[in-house]
Amino acid sequence: MAGTRRARNQVNSLPMPRQNSVSDNGRARQGLSSEALAAMTKEQLRAECRKRGQRATGNKNELLARLGYYKLAVTPQPQDSEQRMRNGLHAPHPKEIRLSLNDRTKTNSSMEADSLVLWRRPLITLEYFFRELFILINTGLQRLIAYRVLALTIAVAIIGTAISYYISGPHQQYVHLVVATLAWWGWWVVLGVCSSVGLGTGLHTFLLYLGPHIARVTLAAYECGGLNFPEPPYPNDIICPAEVDPNYAVSIWNIMAKVRVESMMWGIGTALGELPPYFMARAARLSGAGVAELNTDDDSRTGRAKIMVQKLVQRVGFAGILACASVPNPLFDLAGLTCGHFLVPFWTFFGATVIGKAVIKMHLQKMFVIIAFNETLVGQALSWVEKIPYIGPKLEAPLLEFLRNQKARLHKNDSTQIPENQGSVLSNILEKFVLAMVVYFIVSIVNALAQNYSKRVGKKKSKKRE
Repeated sequence: MAGTRRARNQVNSLPMPRQNSVSDNGRARQGLSSEALAAMTKEQLRAECRKRGQRATGNKNELLARLGYYKLAVTPQPQDSEQRMRNGLHAPHPKEIRLSLNDRTKTNSSMEADSLVLWRRPLITLEYFFRELFILINTGLQRLIAYRVLALTIAVAIIGTAISYYISGPHQQYVHLVVATLAWWGWWVVLGVCSSVGLGTGLHTFLLYLGPHIARVTLAAYECGGLNFPEPPYPNDIICPAEVDPNYAVSIWNIMAKVRVESMMWGIGTALGELPPYFMARAARLSGAGVAELNTDDDSRTGRAKIMVQKLVQRVGFAGILACASVPNPLFDLAGLTCGHFLVPFWTFFGATVIGKAVIKMHLQKMFVIIAFNETLVGQALSWVEKIPYIGPKLEAPLLEFLRNQKARLHKNDSTQIPENQGSVLSNILEKFVLAMVVYFIVSIVNALAQNYSKRVGKKKSKKRE
């Protein structure tokens, strides 16, 4: 009886829960503490944003900023402090407040840098672009001077080539041949670098330049019946030979051999374009900083794919890098970031990247283009275009005219004149498309360099505050 009476008294002494009104619930939602917000998952933060009528997109830091987490972290809350004292906890340490302030500053500077684009703030963007470009050029020259033997060798080679190029003599034909060959190879290396540089914003030079070049050689081979195009004008221009050499008969392997050098140069260029993310992540790791692109909080499909690439490269090493580089993979930039972050040796990363991109992937892409532009398949594709309702016949006519014009150019000689207006509509469309892609690439590079300089300034300001 005594135990029953004691239990009844304890139950009666408990405070009865008060029914919250709608306004109380809204106030409770709006009055979430910084600790409660920090403990929420990304989905819970999104749900809280929807309840408050705010946007539910973005990463976790943006959602916390939208919900006022950083303001709550630095603002003393009386009821919060009282509750801490009641529970035997101490008030937040000044160091914790300082860390929260730093997080908020980093988030604000990152959001400000992301808004720095040409169509919003053109003058500041251009100013920051030129400042960052000057810093990069200065840094590159300093590093080149540090390797004095390499710098001296390059300078001597350039000066010697220039002198021999302009001095007349029997060596001129060989010098001109070497210069033309190096210029041709360098052109494809530069296009390869442009294709992979910029963390996904690169110029897709395979679709714009190398792919059409392989297709042009393939169509010319089937039209001419051989591959022994006279040099010059090949590779700048293709003219069918007067006599076909049996050693240059048309086959997939012979066409692949014909375009192998420029394809491998392009692949080496794409491998070189992967080095900036690698060195950036490596320098950040050695300095104790992090890399934003390696954030694992994103639970979308792209985020899961990024995590998969990171784990593959981290666990498998050379074979994992080779596998990622051998397949057309838009997330390969993350492989470079991951290798730099985990301090993978340079030659392990670069060697696997060159083999994967310049040898394995390039041969796969070449074979695909050569098979796709087989003369039989091209004719079949044109017949399919003709069957498209309404626009089919209108599309087929300029395509046929363009192909006829290209075939006529393959057989041109001094006595034949090719009208310049043939195939002009399709040619103009392709030229405008290429121009638009190049302009987009230049704009993206300007924006990226300006944003890098803005982040550089933000880091300097945060260090001064500390």
